[in-house]
Amino acid sequence: MAKTEGQIVIKKYANRRLYNTGTSTYVTLEDLAEMVKKGEDFVVQDAKSGDDITHSVLTQIIFEQESKTGNTLLPISFLRQLITYYGDQMQMVVPSFLEHSMRAFTEQQSQIREQVNRAFGETPLGKNLQLPMQMIEEQVRRNTEMFQQAMQMFSPFMTPPPKETRKAEAKDIDELKEQLRALQNKLDNL
Repeated sequence: MAKTEGQIVIKKYANRRLYNTGTSTYVTLEDLAEMVKKGEDFVVQDAKSGDDITHSVLTQIIFEQESKTGNTLLPISFLRQLITYYGDQMQMVVPSFLEHSMRAFTEQQSQIREQVNRAFGETPLGKNLQLPMQMIEEQVRRNTEMFQQAMQMFSPFMTPPPKETRKAEAKDIDELKEQLRALQNKLDNL
């Protein structure tokens, strides 16, 4: 049985080995990460019980990706905020909001790439990289505002985040801006 309704079935055995039933080969978490990047649809099942464990395996891939490189996608302030929603009345809303935000970001990703290509094509390596970065910052700002508005709708008496949280978020944004400046400087020096 190689596929179920277009999905590749990956079996996870007690010894933690993963078996791709579509290709009849053992795979690693890195292989699964590549499959995700290629848009391949798969489900991970516990080989003994048949339970769907896709969520935990994908979470494990994210954990490994975050710890493997110095470039993390999930800022500490985001992780802290996410943890606060577990067990909260907003827990049911967060997954659909995050899914919607990522879908919108993915759709706008092609526009951002087009801007970067234009910037690199018009001038020596990245003189105009500032415009695409401003677009990314603006998109992040809009998504954050949209999230706050959605949270306000479901909880009209919600108080704004404490000053310390706002300072931590501002610090994270400043760090991102500094990283972008460093990247711009490296590109300028090329």
